[in-house]
Amino acid sequence: MYARVCFVATRLLAAPSPAQQPAPQPPFKLEAVMIPVRDGVRLQTVILTPVDQTEPLPILLRRTPYGVPSQPPPRLPPSIKELAQDGYIFVIQNLRGRFKSEGVFKLTSQVDLADSTATNETTDAYDSIEWLVHHVPNNSGKVGMFGVSYDGLTTALALLHPHPALKAMSEQASPVDQWMNDDDHRYGALRESYAFEYAVLEQADKYKNTHFAFETYDTYAWYLALGPLSNINAKYLHGSIPYWNDVVAHADYDEFWKKEAWISQLHASTVPNLNVAGFWDQEDPWGPWQIFRHAAERDPDHTNFMVAGPWYHGQWRAPKADSIGPIALGGHETAREFRETIEAPFFRYYLHGRGEPPPWRATTFQSGANRWRTYGAWPPPEAKPTNLYLHADGTLSFDRPRAERGAGYREYISDPASPVPYRQRPISPTYPGADWRTWEVQDQRFVEQRPDVLTFVSAPLEHDLTITGEVAADLFASTSGTDADFVVKLIDVYPEDAQRSAWDPEAGAGPGEYARSVNGYELPIAMEVRRGRYLTGYEHPRPLPPNTPVEWKVPLRDRDHVFLKGHRLMVQVQSTWFPLIDRNPQKFVPSIYQATAADFVTATERVYCSASLPSHLVLPVVPVDTDGSRR
Repeated sequence: MYARVCFVATRLLAAPSPAQQPAPQPPFKLEAVMIPVRDGVRLQTVILTPVDQTEPLPILLRRTPYGVPSQPPPRLPPSIKELAQDGYIFVIQNLRGRFKSEGVFKLTSQVDLADSTATNETTDAYDSIEWLVHHVPNNSGKVGMFGVSYDGLTTALALLHPHPALKAMSEQASPVDQWMNDDDHRYGALRESYAFEYAVLEQADKYKNTHFAFETYDTYAWYLALGPLSNINAKYLHGSIPYWNDVVAHADYDEFWKKEAWISQLHASTVPNLNVAGFWDQEDPWGPWQIFRHAAERDPDHTNFMVAGPWYHGQWRAPKADSIGPIALGGHETAREFRETIEAPFFRYYLHGRGEPPPWRATTFQSGANRWRTYGAWPPPEAKPTNLYLHADGTLSFDRPRAERGAGYREYISDPASPVPYRQRPISPTYPGADWRTWEVQDQRFVEQRPDVLTFVSAPLEHDLTITGEVAADLFASTSGTDADFVVKLIDVYPEDAQRSAWDPEAGAGPGEYARSVNGYELPIAMEVRRGRYLTGYEHPRPLPPNTPVEWKVPLRDRDHVFLKGHRLMVQVQSTWFPLIDRNPQKFVPSIYQATAADFVTATERVYCSASLPSHLVLPVVPVDTDGSRR
């Protein structure tokens, strides 16, 4: 029924010389199998069994499109060290259609529970678990799942129809609705560079992860020279990437995207689930919070948990995670602490039956204060929505604008031919590596003086300001065009003397050292975009009325951060964020993906800051006592 190949580490028969020490024995033996699922497709799977196993152990399954190992790891990977200490049989499986797994990889999260004949990631997970518990020697009959990003998605999709042996899972950075948020879009605004480069990564070649070959070093320049989005197929892909074809064929929130939004089918906690999110996750920051909220609709046994930390995408699997960019985290090794004190005890309780279940609903690492916090409810009831107002003189305060004075707005010219870069140029490709992971913590001084970026800043804080819960912006804005984007960024501005100089005062700083200081650093806390054509509905776009103030509600997601005494709050507003977000022509067209070069026009954008049109952010402020302590 399946092919089986077994790789077991062996020792050399000859005794080592004094100068040669024997290589350490790998901690696992590796067995490669092809697991059959209900439609006859076989999925490439490797089973890593501890070499020192002495008793039945639970299985921890990870399902991935990125490839499986061909040899056992020579030493215990740091990312699973804390888990492995409790004893697990680790199983890694390629998704259908990837590498040696049979079938077709469709890069989709669609699941039709009503169709008993359909196959999808939910049924493949179910069938794989069924096979594993009956064929893996010396397993305990209990299975857990975990994974980050796409591996988190395949974990989460098992919630829709879990196998009875599935006793615990930890979806980590799973997307849930690819049009509304996470990887590919933000409320319908296309994440151009990521969606394009990722589709190529996963569908250009079944047998590898493919990095698109840019002929221009600075990808900002490449995407700008590309022109309209239709040129991606016309000049480069020629219809060869199915997922990209689907993206550009479905500009609006139609039935295609609604089927992709698998979260609409989740309304209960069906398996104990440790949801994990990063506050600076550049790919999937939104999905875990939605899974947590949907599962909470019916959770009588309190098995639905949320963890969030100061991490970029998947950073909680790094050895330490003791900083966010240049911002140190007070000596905390947050990734190790998460795995050691949260993740490992979670699986230990539900799969080994040792310890206690988490006594909290949510645990976060509160940045700024640099401390772990636990909450019996999220958001905590003591957090009070508080308006932070934008003023026409460029200031921020908690005081509402008074009677109309002057123009009552600020304005700028937005030019699609010269869009605001989303990070410092030259901009590296999304894959592999480089600066993509950490751009959300990049110092925003690099755009502060651009004429098409409005900056509002508060006075230095007289005491710590804690925000815990959902942040949002409520702008009143207009455009001279008939379509527009508005990007809102909430920023923590460090004092000019936040960090003492580490270099010799006589010799000065070494190359690059001066820029690594956090003095005056503008740290993004929350950033998001809204597209004007979808303000009144996502299914049917409508043009904006020119030169008419319109209310723009911009969700800025869940946060837990302390703006420290002496810091300042800053808000930046702009209309381009390139090439992270595709350029809006600023003239309404039926589909931006079919826009021509002639459709792109400059526009005057106004943000109103008056008593009658008071643009503001809504911050979930936790009150403090007069001595500054948290209530």
